Amino acid sequence: MPTISKSNTVQTVITTFEMTPGTCQDLLDALTAAYADFISKQPGFIAAGLHVNDAQTRIANYSQWDRREDFQAMLRRPEMRERNRKISGLCKSFEPVMYDVVDTFRA
Repeated sequence: MPTISKSNTVQTVITTFEMTPGTCQDLLDALTAAYADFISKQPGFIAAGLHVNDAQTRIANYSQWDRREDFQAMLRRPEMRERNRKISGLCKSFEPVMYDVVDTFRA
């Protein structure tokens, strides 16, 4: 599981997906397969987590990479481009956004 910490050495990517409840499980299956079979084996990959809302209309994906370039290189690979075409067909929209963790809070 990803560790959220204030660190300039890790690139954080949060991707949100919007879909209907009827396609939620299909999208989860596609994302799980993408991580198990391809993404987790790419250079620079650290960890990821998938989160689903109660209504099954949104999935949030939190991933960490060694460098921004590692994430971008993974997206450009032909296998990931093909997977993203399939993922696009299962959801209304998805958007990966890169973030820097600026602070964390713990109990």
